[in-house]
Amino acid sequence: MKKRILGKNLEVSELGLGCMGMSFGYGDKADDQEMIKLMHVAFEHGITFFDTAEVYGPYINEELVGKALAPFKNQVVIATKFGFKIDPNDGKMLGLDSSPANIRHVAEASLKRLKVDAIDLFYQHRVDPEIPIEEVAGTVKDLIQEGKVKHFGLSEAGAATIRKAHLEQAVTALQSEYSLWTREPEQEIIPLLEELGIGFVPFSPLGKGFLTGKIDVNTKLKENDFRSTLPRFTAEARNSNQALVELLQQIGQMRNATPAQICLAWLIAKKPWISPIPGTTKLHRLHENLLSIHLNLNPNEIEEIEKASAKIQIQGARYSKAAMKMVDR
Repeated sequence: MKKRILGKNLEVSELGLGCMGMSFGYGDKADDQEMIKLMHVAFEHGITFFDTAEVYGPYINEELVGKALAPFKNQVVIATKFGFKIDPNDGKMLGLDSSPANIRHVAEASLKRLKVDAIDLFYQHRVDPEIPIEEVAGTVKDLIQEGKVKHFGLSEAGAATIRKAHLEQAVTALQSEYSLWTREPEQEIIPLLEELGIGFVPFSPLGKGFLTGKIDVNTKLKENDFRSTLPRFTAEARNSNQALVELLQQIGQMRNATPAQICLAWLIAKKPWISPIPGTTKLHRLHENLLSIHLNLNPNEIEEIEKASAKIQIQGARYSKAAMKMVDR
């Protein structure tokens, strides 16, 4: 596993591990002991970059990650996030809250749950239109000076927000959705990140599982699987979007690789400062994803993949209208 540098000096593995689905979002919560084993296997195979957030659960995913990675203290990079208001009684999200007081509250609580002395990478989970981004960046800057946080990140932030934040406190990484069926970051965001020297951490690099080829029009999603609420996962959209999966299967056959491996290899090859964070709860999927680092797609292959996939019109928005309102433009 090779290493990559996000921002000026945050060293991470070229492939990370998204941990959300272990506790939250994709149906029933997975068994904690099995997930701890999975994270240990990931570490043994060179993954040193793990992603979580206070709202995943809420709280239980941070606790799980903290417990699992405690034996590898100072050998891993753990990213977590702030920016939501959570009801202390039932754990429901009540909206955005990037007030300085809440940022500080989250930082202190996350430090305890993660069992670390400092948060390696602290993302604003979603841009809060009620709080100036300069104030957010300034609060994290203070936390960095106090030794409680090492690096500042943004998630799903637009270009203007990134520029303003970066002037106040250097942004080490942006985490946003990016994959072969979500390519909007290529228009404005990726050139900006290159200009400013900011790393990019694509989440959902496998299209929330769809691009693996294991989900089709007949797949039954559980009610507690958030994909059941997404326009891109309606039966009609899945049927239409199957064309992209079929293309990935064809490309994979030529390289003796799975669709998932093609997706990840494509992302890794795009820029040397990109580190995708596919999530999984299954060991065999982890091993499948790990093999993507050996594919080494050349520029001609990348161009062919992009030309062919660009001809396929993806159907369905990636989030509901309410959720898309929290995506900064």
